[in-house]
Amino acid sequence: MNELKTITAVTRAPDPFMASQELYQQLHQEHIDFVLFYCSSTYTLKSLASAMEATFKDIAIVGCTTAGEVTHSGYEQNSIVAIGFSCQYFSVSATLIESMEKFDTISAQSTINKLIEQCQPTHTTPSKNQRFLLTLLDGLSSNEEQFLVTLNSAARGIPHFGGSAGDDIHSTKTHVYYQGCFFQNAAIVIMVNTALPFEVFNCHHIKLPTEKLVVTAANAKSRTVYELNAEPAALEYAKLLNMDVKDLSPEVFSLHPLAVKVGGQYYIRAIQKVNEADLSLTFYCAVDVGIVLTAVEMGDIFEPVKAKLTEISQRYGKPELVLACDCFLRRLEIEHKGIHKQAQDLNQKYNIAGFNTYGEHINGIHLNQTFTGVYIAGGADE
Repeated sequence: MNELKTITAVTRAPDPFMASQELYQQLHQEHIDFVLFYCSSTYTLKSLASAMEATFKDIAIVGCTTAGEVTHSGYEQNSIVAIGFSCQYFSVSATLIESMEKFDTISAQSTINKLIEQCQPTHTTPSKNQRFLLTLLDGLSSNEEQFLVTLNSAARGIPHFGGSAGDDIHSTKTHVYYQGCFFQNAAIVIMVNTALPFEVFNCHHIKLPTEKLVVTAANAKSRTVYELNAEPAALEYAKLLNMDVKDLSPEVFSLHPLAVKVGGQYYIRAIQKVNEADLSLTFYCAVDVGIVLTAVEMGDIFEPVKAKLTEISQRYGKPELVLACDCFLRRLEIEHKGIHKQAQDLNQKYNIAGFNTYGEHINGIHLNQTFTGVYIAGGADE
């Protein structure tokens, strides 16, 4: 018998109460006891929080706001996607960190210990001890790097991935949801214990490095670069692209990213915006004086994801779910190039669901413009 393991639900209802009701109708099955949701920031969050708490009162539920939603049928906007987990296959625990800034080593160790204690296999789940962590962070907190490094130091090698909340590309306020409330400057750490085969992974489509730019003036705390090669940052970046500063946009940033080289690998440092007052650039990831940013040529956006998922499926079999944290700049590139159908086909083939992020997390590292997630295989039918 092929028993239910996960359910993915989607609602496009603009009214928070109707949206929560539609999700509940799709997810309400006997063994679903944990729900993870990702919602557009276009919803009135206070009303949505109340509606979700009232509707899912008997089910643990956590979530965050997005820069777009990812479903089995492709990319969505102004919607909510939710994933329900069966207690017969998953033991899940979650906790809120109310202040990312105050999260230290002692807090991290306490968090991991608490989650492990709460996330023990139950009498209904197989006892095989396989865990992974999922993080949801305020995507505009500027504290992601330190938070993730601190958490990873206490994680004892438990595989970890996640995403930073978005706000539909407004870059104003991002939120995480826990126990009936949306929070800012906060984080949610989720631990999943399952006997199903799984693999945490990430991939990007950087093809070739090209020109180098040195950060010569910056504010690390605000992730703002004032100068590149001793010139106003936006001017130097625009010159690199043979463009006018006024034509710089999120679409341009997605197609022409900058990256740093760490340990022989290139990691993208995505540009958030141009600050017109001083022509500085604000980034979504850590930047500081002295680092070298390299302009990179991007390859086929789908090939690395296809290759990774094919490789995992050959080892573990068909996916039950690929839970994805996919950078919103990747979605912008796909929209700009008009290749939605390829995204739709990929999502359908591998049961991909998740959200478009302001940053991706993998084993203590904060990334941009990557596809990060966990591949959960279906396992043997009973």
